[in-house]
Amino acid sequence: MSPVVLNLFGAAVMPWLVVGGINRTRSLWTGRRGPPILQSLYDVVRLLRKTPVYSTTTTAVFRLGPWVGLAAVLASVGLVPVLGLPPMVAFPFDFVVFAAFWGLGRAVLILGALDTGSSFEGMGAAREATFSTILEPALLLTVGALGAVTGDHTLAGALRIDPTSASAAVAWLVSVVALTVIVLAEGARLPVDDPATHLELTMVHEVMVLDHSGPELAAIQTASGLKLALGVSLLATLLSPLGRSEHEAAVVGVHLLLCGGIVVAIGTMESLIARLQFRIVPRYLMVAVIAGAIALLATTWQGAPQ
Repeated sequence: MSPVVLNLFGAAVMPWLVVGGINRTRSLWTGRRGPPILQSLYDVVRLLRKTPVYSTTTTAVFRLGPWVGLAAVLASVGLVPVLGLPPMVAFPFDFVVFAAFWGLGRAVLILGALDTGSSFEGMGAAREATFSTILEPALLLTVGALGAVTGDHTLAGALRIDPTSASAAVAWLVSVVALTVIVLAEGARLPVDDPATHLELTMVHEVMVLDHSGPELAAIQTASGLKLALGVSLLATLLSPLGRSEHEAAVVGVHLLLCGGIVVAIGTMESLIARLQFRIVPRYLMVAVIAGAIALLATTWQGAPQ
């Protein structure tokens, strides 16, 4: 089967399995059976049948935001090795475009929150904007460093690093740390955010979408789940020991096992730790920036491939 078809299939299925797997893991840790694995898909289907309600203060920015955000995340699918296979599109420094797509999705949600005229949603938008100013440099630093080590300046190629030399091993190790922090923060997961919370003082992503309903809320939830699934896939690609192997079946199998392990690890971590205080979150996110900087410095220890 064509890698393009497999990547599209993975992008269609993985968001629901990743979110469902994390929720099921959290439930098992608390001694509950938990919701079905595909509960997030059922919720989206239910929302699509509902009629949205709009505040009189909102404009077209509020209504278009969820769809523009979903389109931006969908566009980023083409640059990601969803199942560990070559992506649908790859070109030099495509990771900059990837970061721009995710940044666009975040920006339209922030604008939609501000468009409501609510100080509460404005508070969440300010928090999201603050975190993004740290996450985007961390992502560019990390992938750029990996590209310098591998000599491949595409997103998928940079992640397929062979950590055999000392500098490559250091770059790989700290990049795993950085990418883990980025995935958890971009996916609105603990310890940065908790998608299950409804406490005013702890909400970040959820507070920005409180006024959305119906199909627009379904678009937001779909984009959020897809974004988390893509992040998990990027981390699995970086962890995969097969690297540039030509055996597609083995690559896909190992990739799916790694994704499953990451999902269980996220669910377990969320069951054992609490959300960080807001004053601590920027320091936590700076771990990704520092790790990316260390990865970049590691490339100077020996000449990077040209």
